[in-house]
Amino acid sequence: MSERPVAVVTGAASGIGAAVVVALQERGFAVAGMDLVDIDTDGVDHAVRADVSDGAAVAAAVDAVRGSLGPVHAAVSVAGHYAMAPVDQIEVTAWRRMLRVHLGGFVNLARACLPDLVAHHGALVAIASELAIGGGEHDAHYAAAKGALLGAVRSLAAEVAPAGVRVNAVAPGPTDTPLLASDSPWRAPDYLDTLPLRRLALPHEVARCVEYLVCDAGFSVGDVVNVNSGAVI
Repeated sequence: MSERPVAVVTGAASGIGAAVVVALQERGFAVAGMDLVDIDTDGVDHAVRADVSDGAAVAAAVDAVRGSLGPVHAAVSVAGHYAMAPVDQIEVTAWRRMLRVHLGGFVNLARACLPDLVAHHGALVAIASELAIGGGEHDAHYAAAKGALLGAVRSLAAEVAPAGVRVNAVAPGPTDTPLLASDSPWRAPDYLDTLPLRRLALPHEVARCVEYLVCDAGFSVGDVVNVNSGAVI
């Protein structure tokens, strides 16, 4: 068992999730990384494979974390995927997958961790998206799933705040991670020139916002921190 507080981070194998692992470790957490693919075990205190859209798998993974490190004090829902398509070309299976992974992944993690979070007055943070707020051309299914996620965050925040659990979200704009293909329109100079900062967000910048909500924002409940290079002001 760890003598440090324990955090669970989904989507921990790369990108924002991997950066969140580093940020929370630097703040003294023992961090368990959960992903659908193998995680570099040198970078986390406990690694577990699970599909976040599978509630039973997430519950079993969190039980394994408890057995290895101890009760969960913080949970961060990062796992997700991104795709663009005109709305009339989005298959029903793609709509459902977006919702299962982004909304379902958050809900499954919350349900698995909430008993511990209540016991320890912990924190739960979800990674949303600026597209949940502003929408985007050819992003209907992704924006809808992230918008649903924000609704769940705010509702759950109101539900569990009296028990001492803080639930918040970070809504990044396009971020320089493997999720964005090299030919993504979000990487195009014409798009970057529309941003006040003229660049993509970086994973460690998003992670620092997560760290703040977990460790320092004791009065934040149901809030959304926008990290988007000024795309949404």
